Amino acid sequence: MSPARGRFNDFSQYGKRRPVVGGVEARSRRGSFGSTWWGRALLDAVEGLADSGRLARGKTYARAGQVVAIQVGSGAVTAEVQGSQPLPFTSTLSIKPLDDDAIAELIDTVRSTPGMLAEIASGSVPRDLGPLLLPSRASELDFDCTCPDSGWPCKHVAAVAYLTAEHIDEKLLDILTLRGIDFDTLISGVEADPVDIATDDPYGDRIELPALPKVNFTPAMDDLDPAVLRRALRTLADSEKEVATTVHELSSLYARLSDYA
Repeated sequence: MSPARGRFNDFSQYGKRRPVVGGVEARSRRGSFGSTWWGRALLDAVEGLADSGRLARGKTYARAGQVVAIQVGSGAVTAEVQGSQPLPFTSTLSIKPLDDDAIAELIDTVRSTPGMLAEIASGSVPRDLGPLLLPSRASELDFDCTCPDSGWPCKHVAAVAYLTAEHIDEKLLDILTLRGIDFDTLISGVEADPVDIATDDPYGDRIELPALPKVNFTPAMDDLDPAVLRRALRTLADSEKEVATTVHELSSLYARLSDYA
């Protein structure tokens, strides 16, 4: 959707948005969207390139459940968004797939960083890949909708953008899908024999891990206030002698447990 597309429309003639039953429920009820670094970073990129006023209206649509269904695919997020018309609009958030050079740079970065491929294979995406995966120019981003609003973006696509961030929070590897990167292709590229191998340990199997921290152990009885403990035991014991016996048994028990700490 081009910012200059179409003529001025008086949208008050279309009436209020129609309520949706069973729409996509936003987890964010107020404040910012994006609970992970990647979800927030994707929104920061979108918000830095798009009209802030229309994005704000998109937040309202997202939280109102106006997005009926959403689908993340290679280079695009497509959704049905209910507006004021009887049928939902089709709204698309497009993020330009990486070209061959950018993919090659991504593969080289993953290959040259021990353990990075293992991190991605586990379902995580290192923040160091942010500059390579996040859109940074308006030419990498586009909004399109079947509604009559020529804004860039309209509120319908803006709602999709916010829910996309929440989707990325849950399915982080879909940030690769959005940039047109197939996960199996990424693995094959990293494992292929390069001309200049920066590392032969892409999964980080030979990384020397730091020593585990030493945990200082304190017997539980040392942390208890004896007066409070005795008051608590008096609510259960029949006599002061029984209270004293119980305190002694607890002390002996924790002393034995400390031998295994």
